[in-house]
Amino acid sequence: MTQSLSLNELQEILPALLLGVRQIAIDAGEKIMEVYDSGFDIETKSDDSPVTTADLAANSVIDAGLKNLKHQFPILSEESAHLSFAERSARKTYWLVDPLDGTKEFINRRDSFTVNIALIHEGKSVLGVVYAPALALSYYSCKGQGSFKQQGKDISVTSDSIQTREIPPNNAIFVGSRSHTGDAMQIFLDKFEADRGEYDLQSMGSSLKMCMVAEGKADLYPRLWLTSEWDTAAAHCIVDEAGGKIVKTDMTPLLYNTKDSLLNPYFFAIGNNDIAWNAYLPDE
Repeated sequence: MTQSLSLNELQEILPALLLGVRQIAIDAGEKIMEVYDSGFDIETKSDDSPVTTADLAANSVIDAGLKNLKHQFPILSEESAHLSFAERSARKTYWLVDPLDGTKEFINRRDSFTVNIALIHEGKSVLGVVYAPALALSYYSCKGQGSFKQQGKDISVTSDSIQTREIPPNNAIFVGSRSHTGDAMQIFLDKFEADRGEYDLQSMGSSLKMCMVAEGKADLYPRLWLTSEWDTAAAHCIVDEAGGKIVKTDMTPLLYNTKDSLLNPYFFAIGNNDIAWNAYLPDE
């Protein structure tokens, strides 16, 4: 394993790491699409969420790819999340992976499923790649280098820089989950509308919702439902480097590997604005 690095030392190697990780994500996406096109089996995990042969195939590609990089860090994946907090908390820097985010999108043959690979350092995401294989679309970033979007599988092609947008005075755009909605979300929307006026709500699966905030196609993703740390980590860096932020509903930063559970609290992915979004949450 690479010895423990300071943030400054890590930032020197992040661009080279990012290039390798982008290719790993695309390679994993190819395996996913092979399964997608040929049919797949579905199993159920202990939390009743589905896992497919595509999850497992992509996880194998990512695991092997990360272990072949010049700089080595421990790997924590959705498909291998069995370590105790005592073991995890000793890791200063590690890979956090979701080989197939949006499994329900995949099963229902909707194209907005992704491969998510992040590097976590001292509780913060410092590198992130989100790749949507059915769309051949990548979002990626590393700390201090900005965020980018690329269409296609050739990582040598010049990518487009992306940034969050300033929220307009009316017609704010929210993005939400197709699979997880509830009363809290509707109350949030109703309270916002009463205070600030009209809004547009767009539905999408997987971490692409956060990427929409990062590229200025949405102003807010309010996640008032449970997620896991591997669901958010890759896109978190992309949002940060694009000028946004991801915070808990008390408006403090969302951090990683700080507790026994790998579940995130409810959170907001915010574009270029300083609105106190928690003012629209349901009253306790």
